[in-house]
Amino acid sequence: MKITELQTQCVNIPLERPIATAIHHMKSVGCVLLRLKTDTELEGQSYIFTLNAARLKSFEEMIKGFRHLVLGKDPHFVSAIWQSVWQEINPTGHKGVTISALSAIDIALWDLVGKAHNAPLHHIFGACRESIDTYASGGLWLSQDIDDLKQEAEAYLRAGFKSMKIRVGKDNLEEDIARVAAVRKTIGPEHGLLADANQALTPKQAIRLGKALDEFNLLWLEEPVAAYDLDGHAEVRANIPMPLASGETEYTALGMKDMIEKKACDILMPDLQRIGGLTEMRRTAALASVHHMPISTHIFTEHSLSVAGSAPNCIRVEHMPWYALLFNEEMELDKNGHILIPDRPGTGFTFHEDRIDRFMI
Repeated sequence: MKITELQTQCVNIPLERPIATAIHHMKSVGCVLLRLKTDTELEGQSYIFTLNAARLKSFEEMIKGFRHLVLGKDPHFVSAIWQSVWQEINPTGHKGVTISALSAIDIALWDLVGKAHNAPLHHIFGACRESIDTYASGGLWLSQDIDDLKQEAEAYLRAGFKSMKIRVGKDNLEEDIARVAAVRKTIGPEHGLLADANQALTPKQAIRLGKALDEFNLLWLEEPVAAYDLDGHAEVRANIPMPLASGETEYTALGMKDMIEKKACDILMPDLQRIGGLTEMRRTAALASVHHMPISTHIFTEHSLSVAGSAPNCIRVEHMPWYALLFNEEMELDKNGHILIPDRPGTGFTFHEDRIDRFMI
């Protein structure tokens, strides 16, 4: 099997309503869809994204710039192709748009490998489970008032979720406390609650917030300070009662190594787009395992499930519904609020062509 064509397509998926975190204002997610066609009927698929479709064409051009390293290759040589892209981006840099493009190519290659063997990727990687803990992450935004938060939390419980994430990072600490208290009261003590500050705080503010939220039994406080402030992360981690989760804004296993060495978090959160695809996500899971650290994948729920199903130290995945319209298949929850890892070939998700046509740029 040889790759004969690399095709890209840009789409922009509107969100149900504008939403905000402490540092983001979002109306849509723009995606570059990648298809690797072969001399068989098989096709590898993947995507990467930008908020509000900002600079989306730059991501598309970067992917297309590696066409010469992909065409004519057997997708089973996924590691060799990964390394050839890695070497070529040396002058441009091993963070940012270059890694996003590498990730898209890598995921599509692995999708082809799974399809070629008619097997789900977590089986190819070495399966450890068929379902994984998850939490609802598509709501409870900083832009919502308390009544809206309570209604959405109740809707998540009705949908079968056992855990959910609320955004914090208000200018007024008391507002954050009141919002978390309202959601905790709504869902009760038996359900999981997580909080994400989206890099909005200084270390002193984060420590104060973490201590103030202790009574609400949070599963973690996420990205409390600037992603690049690893010393600040370490300071916060050492002074708050709940686990600190971070890493979604770091690039490749090398960035994760820095976080581990700085003792910057308790739980690593690799993002499939920034980490370098499934190849580097698996390296990251192994690196974390050596240091007795758990991981929890950041967004890209559908395509991260193969790692969740093969990495024993993956404790949960983020259930983000933004990209569901891209696919024919749906994510499924079991009665325990766990997300099922699909047993379909490859990543287990394929593009829904009719829907995609509606969102084309």
